[in-house]
Amino acid sequence: MAHIDYYFSVLSPYAYLAGLRLEEIAARHGASIAYKPLDIMALFPRTGGLPPKERHPARMAYRAQELPRQAKKAEMPLNMRPAFWPANAAPASYAIIAAQKAGGGDLAALVHGVLRAVWAEDKDIADDAVVQACLTAAGFDPGLSFSGMLAGAETYAANLEEAVNAGVFGSPFYVLDDGAMFWGQDRLDDLDLHLSGAL
Repeated sequence: MAHIDYYFSVLSPYAYLAGLRLEEIAARHGASIAYKPLDIMALFPRTGGLPPKERHPARMAYRAQELPRQAKKAEMPLNMRPAFWPANAAPASYAIIAAQKAGGGDLAALVHGVLRAVWAEDKDIADDAVVQACLTAAGFDPGLSFSGMLAGAETYAANLEEAVNAGVFGSPFYVLDDGAMFWGQDRLDDLDLHLSGAL
């Protein structure tokens, strides 16, 4: 059975636009997924990237065109100027890590709920109440937003190191156990073809 390490940031519009397609693909091929939220702002300088505010205007102008196009293709709402962005990504990331460890809910729904809160609902994912609402909606104990903080912090830092060592440089990034790597929600079709043996 194939396994996918899914590296992502809860601040990433492209991770949001992936929707639940990764999970649909994994289910089709019987693949497992390990969710690995990470600090994207710490990843960029370690892998040759720049945070959006430091990018060349030409790159930002292209991003301003590309994101709405991708949102339209995915038929998903997208606010190009979220009220709370960039927020402190740690609380929501810790909650996802704690939920993955605890089990009992729908982890994909939690991840997408957090991303949707940023990019479609103008919510502050650094707010405990917002994180707890996402946990509850996905079938998890909302108390995980507090109980998993220490372990979450350690795993969050470890995910960054794993990502750097694995060659990850953006979000979303998918690393398969056979060494294949796919960057971006627009490469999910390629990941699907790879798992089917066609690519």
